[in-house]
Amino acid sequence: MKISYILILVTALLIGCEEKSYVPKPPTYLKINLPDRSYDIYNDECGFSFNKPSYFKVKSAKQNRCNKDIILEGLDGTLHLSVIDMDTTLGMYINHANDKVGEHKIKATAIIDSTIIRQEDRVFGTFFELQGNVASPFQFYVTDSTNRFFSGVVYFNTRPNYDSIKPTLNFVRKDLIEFMNTIKWEN
Repeated sequence: MKISYILILVTALLIGCEEKSYVPKPPTYLKINLPDRSYDIYNDECGFSFNKPSYFKVKSAKQNRCNKDIILEGLDGTLHLSVIDMDTTLGMYINHANDKVGEHKIKATAIIDSTIIRQEDRVFGTFFELQGNVASPFQFYVTDSTNRFFSGVVYFNTRPNYDSIKPTLNFVRKDLIEFMNTIKWEN
């Protein structure tokens, strides 16, 4: 009887020590269907125009017809564009926009800013790209420096995961830069 227990124990140990070889799975990425990119000139009743990508769907915000909620169709995101008639110094508006960007320093791994100066069209602004798991990966302001100040912020309807949405961010960044490079004041 004792021998049969030892024989069972040895058999179990030999079977349990079988070496299995594992094959690692190759890395996979999310399949993202980015919209086709084509531009039309968008003329707004509030006195500005810009090259609008076909997937930007412009809607007036409820509280002010000049403020816009631009739906990033197919990307589950929104660009909130605030149109402000300046009634105080330009510095106050710029400081406020910079403070809004600064609120994301806790989560951002980097904040990259690009200055836009188009003297011939009286368009001046700064574009901020906030990297990392932030709620708002892009913010910007653009102004004519005397009368108009536009502030924009992009939100995606998803939990911030920078690595997962990076291809979408790269796609949208190009169109936001196009917006800033083509915006014109009508009067």
